[in-house]
Amino acid sequence: MAFIDYYKVLGVERNATQDDIKKAYRKMARKYHPDLNKDDPNAKDKFQEINEANEVLSDPEKRKKYDEYGEHWKHADEFKAEREAYQRAQERGGQSAYWYSVNGDDFMGGFGRGNASGFSDFFEQLFGHGASAGRSGRSYNMMSRGGDIEAQMSLSLRDAAVTHKQTFSVNGENLRITIPAGIADGQMIKLKGHGEKGSNGAPDGDLYITFQIAPDPNFKREGDDLFTDVDIDLYTAVLGGTVNVKTIDGMVKLKVNPGTQNDTKVRLRGKGFPVYKKEGTFGDLIVTYHVDIPTSLSEKQKELFTQLKNS
Repeated sequence: MAFIDYYKVLGVERNATQDDIKKAYRKMARKYHPDLNKDDPNAKDKFQEINEANEVLSDPEKRKKYDEYGEHWKHADEFKAEREAYQRAQERGGQSAYWYSVNGDDFMGGFGRGNASGFSDFFEQLFGHGASAGRSGRSYNMMSRGGDIEAQMSLSLRDAAVTHKQTFSVNGENLRITIPAGIADGQMIKLKGHGEKGSNGAPDGDLYITFQIAPDPNFKREGDDLFTDVDIDLYTAVLGGTVNVKTIDGMVKLKVNPGTQNDTKVRLRGKGFPVYKKEGTFGDLIVTYHVDIPTSLSEKQKELFTQLKNS
């Protein structure tokens, strides 16, 4: 896989702050969302790149590894473990072989095997060269970690608002996962070990699922807040009254104050979208009133309006 510069993908400098990265991701995700670029065949791939870049750069630990190891950042732990073992071996006098451990698995590194750097064949394999060796000193077949798999899952806004289980098939395997309420459009989660199978005892790859939340006809979501429009007639706007308003979990009756102007906004606290992995916490629902001006008035009604105008 060709190296992808995540900073260029999001259009930020390498010294960008986490806030810069968050803003850039939101901007790029909106710009290249497949639902908004149905005529662009490259939009889906670009959208995946943007999510991948955000998944790495928004995580301080992953970003640090990426900054140090570039395209090999996923193997940073293996590299660091052998490098430390190699340095310890040098301090002890440069023994011909040294051992190191990664996630509980033992590996052998050594010197004088045509490897000028002194790093083991296992390390070289991580970067495209060599083979691994076991503690017994026998030669083994190449260890190769399984590849990662990327998948997309589409949800309605209402599905994303409730914690629920969903079954889907990836790479011939049926998986049943729990989707927490509040999942965001473009959000990616990782299922460790559900990617492609590793060879010769190497770990399996991971599965990355990107969620795509379909637009909703009644609500627009921004973060944890929801926005909706409600039409009210002129008489209710002038005299006041009540109106039924649809929320994500049912209808509520809302009081309309006399003299309500067009585009007046009312905030219903706690009636918005559930906050991701914070049970019982919700954003707000912002209701915008649109006053419906009558267009077919009778002569009597026109006369009454004229009287009001002149009074």
